[in-house]
Amino acid sequence: MPSFYTLMGVAPTGFDPEHRFVTSWLLPPLWLAVYRLVFALFGWANLISGWVWNGINAPDQIGPDFSYFTTLTWWGITCYMTIASIHTFVYVKNGYAWLDRWWRPFQALHSLFYSTIVVFPIIVTVVYWGILYGGPWFSVTEDAFRNVSRHGLNSFTALLEIVLPATNPPPWLHIPFLILLLAAYLGLAYVTYATQGFYTYGFLDPDNGAGQLAGYIVGIAAACVVIFLLVWGLIWTRRRFTGHGKRSKNDTSMDTHFNSRHDVEMAVK
Repeated sequence: MPSFYTLMGVAPTGFDPEHRFVTSWLLPPLWLAVYRLVFALFGWANLISGWVWNGINAPDQIGPDFSYFTTLTWWGITCYMTIASIHTFVYVKNGYAWLDRWWRPFQALHSLFYSTIVVFPIIVTVVYWGILYGGPWFSVTEDAFRNVSRHGLNSFTALLEIVLPATNPPPWLHIPFLILLLAAYLGLAYVTYATQGFYTYGFLDPDNGAGQLAGYIVGIAAACVVIFLLVWGLIWTRRRFTGHGKRSKNDTSMDTHFNSRHDVEMAVK
């Protein structure tokens, strides 16, 4: 019977034995590392510029900004790309990633982290442009830059992380954990109301009707599952049409091990 760690994406023979988190079917590992670093730097620039602008123009908004799911998701993408770029650069230099030598619970959390950054940004984009945004367009350039980045570029980045790396489809056990994280955010939203007196998103206000509130909560949870299934299907399709997700031909650091393992697998089939 598969262990908990196997169900969470940690292989019995070691975490990511074919280095799928740090290689690509299309890009050499170095280019993948550079792409991730560039976006990580952009993500940090977006966060820092927002703090600076708020510090000058609306200092009372700096604290509340951390209560928004959009902001937390942007933090998640930025931190993931920062960590992933470091792991990929280490793999380029040494032929292994730090991930390979981490404690197994941390490896499982990294696998779950990947699932969050390919699922949650799409939820943010759909909910914002489909429910929350009502126009007119932003009159302040900083607001436009921040909102387009965090409600548009976020999903574009998620799509690139779905398409470019050689990752496997996320484990099914990640679904309840993603729902649990959404539930945890719901708790944070009501803590924010209790301590700061505002709802981060208007549809969370129970005064609008308990039925409507329940509908939004259930609808977003269902959307999370649907988006997870779509992401799983896209990654499976990418693997299917790119040689089952094998690493870039330009990556020669572990070719002997990979090819011998692949030949054994093919012989068994």
